[in-house]
Amino acid sequence: MQVILVGCGKVGTALAAQLTDEGHRVTVIDTSADKIERISEELDVMGIVGNGCSINTLMEAAVDRADVFISVTGSDELNLLSCMFARKSGHCYAIARVRDPLYSRELDFIKQQLGIATIINPELAAAQEISRLLRFPAASKIDSFADDKVRLIKFRVTHGQGLEGLRLREVSKKFGSDALFCAVERETGVVIPDGEFLLREGDLVTILCQSGRAGGFFGKLGMPTHAVRSALIVGGGTIGYYLAKDLLDHDIRVRIVESDFRRCERLSELLPKATILHGDGTDRKFLIEAGLPQTDSFVALTNIDEENILLAFFAGKLGLTKVVTKVNRLELDDLLDGMDIDSVVYPKYLVCDYIVQAVRALQNQAGNNVKTLYRILDNRVEALEFNVEGESAVTGVPLSELKLKPNLRICSIIRGGKVIIPFGRDVIKPGDTVIVVTLEQGMQDISGILAR
Repeated sequence: MQVILVGCGKVGTALAAQLTDEGHRVTVIDTSADKIERISEELDVMGIVGNGCSINTLMEAAVDRADVFISVTGSDELNLLSCMFARKSGHCYAIARVRDPLYSRELDFIKQQLGIATIINPELAAAQEISRLLRFPAASKIDSFADDKVRLIKFRVTHGQGLEGLRLREVSKKFGSDALFCAVERETGVVIPDGEFLLREGDLVTILCQSGRAGGFFGKLGMPTHAVRSALIVGGGTIGYYLAKDLLDHDIRVRIVESDFRRCERLSELLPKATILHGDGTDRKFLIEAGLPQTDSFVALTNIDEENILLAFFAGKLGLTKVVTKVNRLELDDLLDGMDIDSVVYPKYLVCDYIVQAVRALQNQAGNNVKTLYRILDNRVEALEFNVEGESAVTGVPLSELKLKPNLRICSIIRGGKVIIPFGRDVIKPGDTVIVVTLEQGMQDISGILAR
């Protein structure tokens, strides 16, 4: 597909890399000649120096022949305007990144009036992910499928849970659970395990289970299953606002530490049920006086990644139920792998995943397309939700007879609202939703699960 991408910041660069890896023809636009030169040297893309709102620039990028137009600059208004111009100049599918809370209440109107197909708000998506983690603190990451009927939950195997030393086929017998172990990461790499796989202490595992049954399984492991009762948030920016609003709606007590006095006043108006504290959130003494040791959970949302990481370490030593930190710089991902932090949220990854998911779905609109896409275990594993629209090589055949690609697992089939954890005799039928976990990158259609 022909893709035009406006904005070559961290998100734009990551998107360009992912889309070119998947075989798309990508043209990037940015006002910075240095950024265009750098990305053109690193990736197989066409670079244009210019303004994404300029008709001349868009025509130079061949917007009239583009299939997808994506705008992820730092300006909401520029993103919306450039998408509108792209739609007027061609027939492309337009995607805009919009972050201001002011626009979040008007998205349906904006999409309808401007002809924009998809609007992604990274701050809102990050806040929703953090909220899910605080409401299910046993997990270090939670991804939802099938309208939240099914969840992928990541956690670490630790001493005392009773999992270490067990083979996966023994787990269901010991704990009476239908949780399916989809992927495991350890020092030697990431694997899609079979029933003979032996769990070890320290393994980072991702399981799939029905949403309503997750608590029962984690309760048997001796892990917390109830939502936190209180949260202390450092950083009252956009994510902090969205998060606090969501937590208050779930009857969780919220305190926000913010250094900007005017922002404190604004938050007090917007969130009358929250406690707003004016002070330096990086001052450990201040945090202690603010009641950090007595709170259930801590969330670090400053604009400086290093501060967030150090604050998370400090809070983690106090034995809180849950500690979450936000990290913006994607290059810190590898550095954080071995660090003992409950949960790390990357807003920029959320944007990339959402947009790549939309582009893949467009490639096969009439067929069995990707409905949901998540990258798990440091982006080395993809979890995909497919809509099965019609008959194909994968339908009507017992799973045991399908010749599947290696390092791939069919984790769940949703049929008529019912969740099925499949076995060898089960079959995929038209109308099903199928969840697949694989080490392969770039799968676009359910038929891609078959070995050639």
